Parts: sequence; C-alpha cells; structure tokens
Amino acid sequence: MPGQYSFEPSKHTLSPIVTGATSIGLKFKDGVLVASDTLASYGSEARYKDVCRMKQVGECTLLGASGELSDFQYLGDQLDELADEDWMNEDGCAMGPKEYASYIGRVMYNRRSKMNPLYNQFIIAGKKRDQKAHLVYVDHQGTMFEDDFTATGFGSYLAMPILRNEWRPDLSLEEAKALVVKCLQVCFYRDCRAYYKINIGVCTGDAVSISEPIAMDHFWGHTAWTEKRLEDTGSVADTW
Repeated sequence: MPGQYSFEPSKHTLSPIVTGATSIGLKFKDGVLVASDTLASYGSEARYKDVCRMKQVGECTLLGASGELSDFQYLGDQLDELADEDWMNEDGCAMGPKEYASYIGRVMYNRRSKMNPLYNQFIIAGKKRDQKAHLVYVDHQGTMFEDDFTATGFGSYLAMPILRNEWRPDLSLEEAKALVVKCLQVCFYRDCRAYYKINIGVCTGDAVSISEPIAMDHFWGHTAWTEKRLEDTGSVADTW
C-alpha cells in the first residue's frame, strides 16, 4: 500500500514526474496568506495549467505544496481522514495549523527514514479562532520550522530576498496580496516552471478562502528581447 515500507526499492519513487513550482506564505496583520501558481509541469512540459496547489485542511488551516503532485494528493487524502476522525470525536476540540504541521512533519520524516520520501515542500498556514497565526515550512526530509514568511521551490531563491526587504508584521491584506504577486511575477519571469495565473488562499481565523485563478500582469516587449540581431542573408553560415 502507498505509504508503507516497500521491500522492493525499485518500486520507490526515484524522481518527481508531475511537479509544481513556487508556493509563498506570509503572515499579515489579521491572519495568514498562501499563494502559488496554477501550473503542473510534466518534466519540462507545461502540461497542466489549471491546477490548484493549495488545500483547506480542517476548519482553519491551509496547505500549499511544491513538488510531486501525486504525493501532495496522497498526503491530502491522509489529512482528510485525520480531519474526519477529529470531527467524529465530538469533543469540542479541533486540530489547527500547529497540530497539522506537526503531523505532516512526522509523516515526511518517517517516509524519508524509509528511503521512500514524499517529494514535496509544504507550507502549512492558519489561524485558529483568536490565537496567533501560524506559518510552518516542511520539506521532503522532515525539516520543519515556523517563520513569519517563507517560500518553496525556486521561490526560496527568488522570492525570499524580496520578502526579507518588504515584509512587515502590520501588513494589511491588500498589501500582503500585492507583495506575493510581486514575488510570483519575479518567479514567472525567471523560472521556466512558473506560470502567470495564481491562486491566493487567506485564513483570518473567521474563515478560510482560496481564490479562483488570478492572471498577473506581465510584459515581454523589452527592446533587448524583440530587436532582430540576425538578418536573413540566405546563408545559414553567415549567421554563425
């Protein structure tokens, strides 16, 4: 069964096949926000362009993912079963982002220790009622930490410098959205696995919402990209 140790290492996942790129999470004044683009690449092919790489978990938690899409779906099913079991207890208590992040971290470390990891980087974000917002990063090795902002995939190189310079704890929701859009625009320009349509998920403690795909503005008409540098002389050798 998936998730159990296999005595046949040749049947382990050796490399991701259908993958998602950057996800970004940050806290703002009234809650927490997660954003990711809608592209799932089949190797280097931009194959699936309308994929939501976010998921609501329980009542007040958002899960954003980079990496292998099937592993994300598998873990999402496990979390749904956990949430159902939590609800059936009917004890007046519900798991929040801190508990789900701890569970995901242990699952990822367990799979890594069996040499059969889930090839993902996750952002777990949420705000439980009047408690403080939580934002946690977990990767395929089980590395887990909490921060005020984080990014996965290529965004850990391209988006993090922008977040370090421009994030503030008193950001409004609109300012937070503008900041993640700026980060994902940079990723779209510089990462060939990124896309211009994005989903934005917001958790404020009162509600969890995931937006419909939003098209970001982009511009490819720079002179350096459009000017013709090779003239057709009729001979291929003349252009070498």
